[in-house]
Amino acid sequence: MRLKNGLVLRQLGDDYIIVEPELDMVDLSKVYTMNESAAWVWYQLQSIEFTLETVVNLFLDHYNLDTLSEEQIKADALKLINLFRDNGLLSDGI
Repeated sequence: MRLKNGLVLRQLGDDYIIVEPELDMVDLSKVYTMNESAAWVWYQLQSIEFTLETVVNLFLDHYNLDTLSEEQIKADALKLINLFRDNGLLSDGI
């Protein structure tokens, strides 16, 4: 799967938003917010094919997750991917 082309991630203070620019204008009905961790993963996934395992590995490589089980890390990665998919931010389904 891949992130949908043409989406723009912007930081506004402590928040991150994804917008879908259309015809050089921003349609504010299509704005998605995310936290810093989700935004970091978004940046890592731009322009690459990825899988659930890719997101799990990003979590493991970047965050200290010693207190979480492998099942919990996979569940969190899947939750993030599903959030992207449910909001139409992926070009392919999972």
